[in-house]
Amino acid sequence: MGSELRLRSPRLHRTGPGGRRATGHRRRPPGRPRHRGPRRAARAGRPPGSGTARRRRPGVGPGLLVELPGGVRPDRPDGAVIDLHAHVVLPEVLAGLDEDVVHLDQGEPGVRPPSFRVGDYTLEGVDYRGTAFTDVGLRLAAMEAAGVTFQVLSPNPLTYLTDLDPSRAVDLARNLNDRVAGLVATAPDRLGGLAQLPTQDPVAAAAELRRSVTELGLLGAAISTDPGPALDDPALDDLWATAVELDVPLFLHPVPDGVAGPVRDPRLARFDGDLWLGFAYEEALAVSTIVLGGVLDRYPGLDLCVSHGGGATSWIAERLEHAVATRPWADPALRADGAVARRLALLWWDAHVGGPRALAALVATVGDSRLVGGTNLAGWDEEVDPTHGDRALAATLDANARRLLRLDRTGRLRG
Repeated sequence: MGSELRLRSPRLHRTGPGGRRATGHRRRPPGRPRHRGPRRAARAGRPPGSGTARRRRPGVGPGLLVELPGGVRPDRPDGAVIDLHAHVVLPEVLAGLDEDVVHLDQGEPGVRPPSFRVGDYTLEGVDYRGTAFTDVGLRLAAMEAAGVTFQVLSPNPLTYLTDLDPSRAVDLARNLNDRVAGLVATAPDRLGGLAQLPTQDPVAAAAELRRSVTELGLLGAAISTDPGPALDDPALDDLWATAVELDVPLFLHPVPDGVAGPVRDPRLARFDGDLWLGFAYEEALAVSTIVLGGVLDRYPGLDLCVSHGGGATSWIAERLEHAVATRPWADPALRADGAVARRLALLWWDAHVGGPRALAALVATVGDSRLVGGTNLAGWDEEVDPTHGDRALAATLDANARRLLRLDRTGRLRG
């Protein structure tokens, strides 16, 4: 597959330890305070130079961030191809936020590049206009080229904004979800949607999940792996209980270091480490918290799907079992033979893991009965066929996705 895709060459600029300021980066006017929610305010006391990300991403012209050669259609099995990992950017909603929270700059030719800044994280050289992220027609064309039958859209994780003031986060989520539902309505036989939730206010998050499912017809929700309260915090019990009551899944996806507060580890500033290493850490930590914190013991009907195959989970699962067997904090119930593995088997796993070796490790660790397909279509790490030509596995992924999304119950994607 790698030879079939042409990626525009990325160029990375940051500031912070070991970095240089990116040319043309928009700085906050002197003396203008940032609007900080409770989490960001708690981190605001860090000393200067503790890590502020400035990035330049691949330039984007008309069409996709990833260029698909004309007519490319991977070898797919007959029947549906269901993609659960797909993000949209909604500038018309983000324009209502303060500039120091989110800023989409179209740039000026010869003066400064376009950029997308969220918190202390900036993508430079990226213009989402005229791409599948903002244009549903281009998305449907890209799906057709990739052989994707049905795709589930969710807001870009960069805009989860888990440190935003709760009341503003509620308004943002409602606006984003209304817009996602509108996109789905343009092609309901090809598109589904996941809601954004204001998880910094778990009661409001539960209410917005209910509205999004019962009034907007969305299929579930997408939340951060670091949603505000810890994933095993009882504060999230209302959200988990509502998801079980509504019988809908939740998709967990990380955000880059620097989005929800100052950069915590400036070493990730090099080589896009927050995307391929930071994400893997966040996802594995989320899985560990869910398992060790007893979330699925309290809510056995809760369907949580973790992006990118749970990140590093496949590689640390045996060490996790060893820690449970030897460390004093472990719940005795987790020390029973196979207890950790049984709990891992209750989660769902995005097959968008980067390559066949990582996919084989994931299947060897958790099996394939709760593995679902994801492409991140049009993104920097797009995998048009996450099964890498395994037709039997592709059929399994699509059958699993039908179960996870309750597509047969909802009447979506018949056949």
